Amino acid sequence: MQFAFEDYVLDQERRELTLRGQVVAVGPQVFDLLLQLVSNRDRVVSKDDLLQAVWGGRIVSESTVTSHINAVRKAIGDTGEEQRLVRTVARKGYRFVGQIKVDERDETRQPDWPGTGERAAVDSTQTPPAALVLPDKPSITVLPFHNLSGDPDQDYFADGMVEDIIAALSRIRWLFVIARNSSFTYKGRTVDVKGVGQELGVRYVLEGSVRKSGNKVRITGQLIDATTGMHIWAERFEGMLHDIFGLQDQITESVVGAIAPQLERAEIERAKRKPTESLDAYDYYLRGMAKLHSGTREAIEEALPLFYKAVELDPEFASAYGMAAWCHFWRKVNGWMTDRTREITEGVRLARLAVELGRDDAVALTRGGHALGHLAGDVDGGIALLDRARLLNPNLAPAWYLGGILRALRGETDAAIENLTHATRLSPLDPEMFRMQIGMALAHFFAGRFDAASTWAEKALGNLPSLLVPVALVAASHALTGQMDKAKQAMQRLHELDPALRVSNLKDWLPIQRPEDLARFADGLRLAGLPE
Repeated sequence: MQFAFEDYVLDQERRELTLRGQVVAVGPQVFDLLLQLVSNRDRVVSKDDLLQAVWGGRIVSESTVTSHINAVRKAIGDTGEEQRLVRTVARKGYRFVGQIKVDERDETRQPDWPGTGERAAVDSTQTPPAALVLPDKPSITVLPFHNLSGDPDQDYFADGMVEDIIAALSRIRWLFVIARNSSFTYKGRTVDVKGVGQELGVRYVLEGSVRKSGNKVRITGQLIDATTGMHIWAERFEGMLHDIFGLQDQITESVVGAIAPQLERAEIERAKRKPTESLDAYDYYLRGMAKLHSGTREAIEEALPLFYKAVELDPEFASAYGMAAWCHFWRKVNGWMTDRTREITEGVRLARLAVELGRDDAVALTRGGHALGHLAGDVDGGIALLDRARLLNPNLAPAWYLGGILRALRGETDAAIENLTHATRLSPLDPEMFRMQIGMALAHFFAGRFDAASTWAEKALGNLPSLLVPVALVAASHALTGQMDKAKQAMQRLHELDPALRVSNLKDWLPIQRPEDLARFADGLRLAGLPE
């Protein structure tokens, strides 16, 4: 069946969209979305209908649906402002409102062009297959790993591991992942990575190999930008085959934990190179993330308007709301707010939008939940949101270390240290490592291990000297262990960073839940010289 509207033809059998006979490159989900809207043009198509038809019933975030609707509009020359062909019906869904002619006749020919009465013959032998357009977010395929063991029985191990990696990557909401069945069509073939990228419509390709020797197995993996052929990341993993499923889990966790930050960094660098007039919501989000990673006052002031611009362009971009809320939290905890009441209220508003719009978005739940724990004082609620984020994406390092920080503030020091240690293993080169170190310092301080607390706090300060929390922990830890010279020195630095901090407003600064933890912190800072 073919649907003709304006100068476009949507061919259901060929799975082609053409404009005046020329193929318009669209991704498979964008095609399915347009087909669903066109086929049901007599009614409003709800989000649930789209999820069932396009995503097979899998729950995806509001921002994902919105970005795909935007891609549909772009493919057919429509915009969100004009809504000439695809109309948004508030709180109901979407409807295709263009005039359509349906042709169920000879499928080798196109139907009449609207308004011309002419019929254009289609010669499939003369139309080269078009490269799929890249999705509007980072895209990746994981190719079957090569079995170099000389043992065909090891295929199942390599294949199972690749399937696990694909499943784990699919939990990352900002990542477009090619399904297993498409990836495995390349099994046993010699492939050109650039060709794979064009055939599948992806920017990144992960490939690897497995070699078995006795009871040992060695896995190598490399991540390649298929548009340029450049290698972004490569790593080797080794383990023992006595616990083959445990080894699969360990390698999957290590690979996903390693490449997710690399993908994000590659996307950030790509967004930085784009001219300002070409930026979309995701590009503004990426530029904000680049600022956020540095953690400085100036960087946060630059990041916040970038996240606001992202949600202005995409009002349902849950992760961008979460990051904007998180900027407000970071300003609060470092004493950088200028209108504390107003900024806290705004941060809470943004965080609640993040968790409402991003019920199935691990990043939105992570940053929004952690911000709510600090800005609204709801540490228990924040932990629950971060726990949900970890269920959605067990390989998201921030969900582990920010959850660990909230658990430290709740007094669950052992669980906090476990969470933080796991985060470090997931992302050993994380640009936000200083946050993990702050979490460790908090957990050890509330556990009464003051020497360890000061050591971890000083590590954090080595990465970013202007952080208020680790300076306070250094001062309190040294005071409680009788090292008063060091404590006084740290207190002087603390006063320079935030002259308004007092013993009496510690509870308003950090949501420390156990009275004994707050009292111990206050005692240490009082001994170091913090005014009442």
